[in-house]
Amino acid sequence: MVAIIDYNMGNLASVYNACSLIDQEAIIVSDPNEVRKYNKIILPGVGAYGDAMEHLKTTGMDEALKEYATSGKLIIGICLGMQLLFQSSEEFGYHEGLGLIEGKVVAFDKTKMDMANHKVPHVGWNKILNKSNKLFNGLENPYLYFVHSYHVVTDDAFTIGTTHYGYDFTSAVQKENIYGLQPHPEKSHDNGIRILKNFMQLKI
Repeated sequence: MVAIIDYNMGNLASVYNACSLIDQEAIIVSDPNEVRKYNKIILPGVGAYGDAMEHLKTTGMDEALKEYATSGKLIIGICLGMQLLFQSSEEFGYHEGLGLIEGKVVAFDKTKMDMANHKVPHVGWNKILNKSNKLFNGLENPYLYFVHSYHVVTDDAFTIGTTHYGYDFTSAVQKENIYGLQPHPEKSHDNGIRILKNFMQLKI
């Protein structure tokens, strides 16, 4: 059973429907006391980093997720959900994150980009150049759907996929039992569904 975390910032219906496509039973969970019952967690997210962390802290979901991560059970963060896994973000000021993976969230550096051809936010289909990882079983450099203005900066040791948009940035991560994807697998048709299926098949 997988829990989809509801903290008023996620595209829950799309993620829930994507789980249904792979015959994966999913429950939308907003009570932090319920989190530990599940073997896998999806942390979705759309919107502002600061607002998201405020919601998580107000409900106590932040501490529940940290405790869950130390149990060794599997977590995947999607888009904003991936960014929340890190230590901090500079989106509209400084905000502390969950701190489950070392690194920070920064704005796209427009000084490194040809702005005539690279608009911010980064919206649309782009390729992940993936390392060998069970999350990408059956896929090689898949095209996935992105919507974001900020991206993660982290150690190469945690980076399992990069994407080029003006320059290369980290678009997929893993640290032990914790995974993250900057694109939206639930909006990425067959490639995204395959990634979600691969995640569901991962063993603790």
